[in-house]
Amino acid sequence: MAYHNPQHIARLAIEAGTKKVHLPFLSVLLLGFLGGAFISIGYLADIRVIASLPHEWGSFSAFLGAAVFPVGLMLIIVAGGELLTGNMMAVSMACLAKRITAAQLIKNWFWITISNFIGALFVAYFFGHIAELTASGPYLEKTVSTAAAKLESEPLAVLFSAIGCNWLVGLAVWMAYGADDIGGKILAIWFPIMAFVAIGFQHVVANMFIIPAAIFEGHFNWMDYFRNFILVFIGNAIGGTLFVSVVYWTAYRQELVPDSSFESKEE
Repeated sequence: MAYHNPQHIARLAIEAGTKKVHLPFLSVLLLGFLGGAFISIGYLADIRVIASLPHEWGSFSAFLGAAVFPVGLMLIIVAGGELLTGNMMAVSMACLAKRITAAQLIKNWFWITISNFIGALFVAYFFGHIAELTASGPYLEKTVSTAAAKLESEPLAVLFSAIGCNWLVGLAVWMAYGADDIGGKILAIWFPIMAFVAIGFQHVVANMFIIPAAIFEGHFNWMDYFRNFILVFIGNAIGGTLFVSVVYWTAYRQELVPDSSFESKEE
């Protein structure tokens, strides 16, 4: 498997972030929709796998759910999609390198947030509610209990949980940039994403699925959701931007000088 060193990955992240900002608007909306839908499909697979497992299995059942969740980011990276939490790392790298402006970063994050939300709601409503995959039995119970755990956490706990989440998600995308083949990208994605799900960290796009899925079945309300959204968004932004982009930019900035011979192979 071809592998790029961290300094080269930093260059690839800058190139990827720059390209994301310059995508046509329709592409941003479509790929953002796919990003939200793919993450939600991964979460739906998690719920369907673990909901009816025996309670005695304990944390092993959480591991099994975490093992299937990463399919969402795999689809985004390999098949194509735009994910807010990944962009919090890549687009901020491009901004730090002065390849884009802060205004372009905010615009990208805004439209990816909207389109991710639409994609997540699509899966939560049509697959979860209409197709009844989270509407009854142990699947409903697991959906509601998972959403409740996220909504009932103390604000500071939510914030730091979200920071930890996007530290790992940002690193998953970062490492995926370091591999040239599909197998390498899948392995790079699987371990950090499995870890964040097994730990129980809060992910803003995953929450766009699980909490509305519970709301569609008559539990909680949209104000509960939006209070959680604000804290998780802020925490994810800190995790991806400060703990990944700023750290690596500071560490490697002397080596990230403009190089006309450098050509990114990443989107």
